[in-house]
Amino acid sequence: MRLEDFTYDDVGGTRRAGFCPPGFHPMHVRMRIGEGEKVFHRAAEAVLTWEMHRELGVGIEAGADRAAPGVDVTVSFAGLIKAPCRVVYTVEETRRAGWAYGTLAGHPECGEEAFVVDRTGDGTVWLTVDAFSRAAKWYARAGGPATRGIQHAYTRRCGSVLKRMCAPYSDV
Repeated sequence: MRLEDFTYDDVGGTRRAGFCPPGFHPMHVRMRIGEGEKVFHRAAEAVLTWEMHRELGVGIEAGADRAAPGVDVTVSFAGLIKAPCRVVYTVEETRRAGWAYGTLAGHPECGEEAFVVDRTGDGTVWLTVDAFSRAAKWYARAGGPATRGIQHAYTRRCGSVLKRMCAPYSDV
């Protein structure tokens, strides 16, 4: 994976809890998805295969059917805004699964975003989205705080969509 292709220096930074480079805006959102092992496996698969993102209604063009380090992904919004990224790392553990991508040239933002599903000791399944970003394109800069508000709304929608997708698998 060519680190010089990324539009920021701290590639992999979302692995470190609470990390945010100077000049970037942090985001940490944790949403309860459901309970039980079946919910965890369904949520993990939906995140790792881009299914959650596709259910949101965004366009996904990925170089592979499943997230893996080095896979290029372009997220498109309404066919107008294209956001090229590359998967930085993946996590596939017994109780944690997900991935992070970093921005490439042409993305409206600059930074990294991680989508990780975990199952706690009591069986609760959570989606955590950690990110650090700053505007890269003129229209993202012009949007100022509204741009970050859109990012937060998008993240909350990820949780809502994933919860709906996993509801039939709930033990409760």
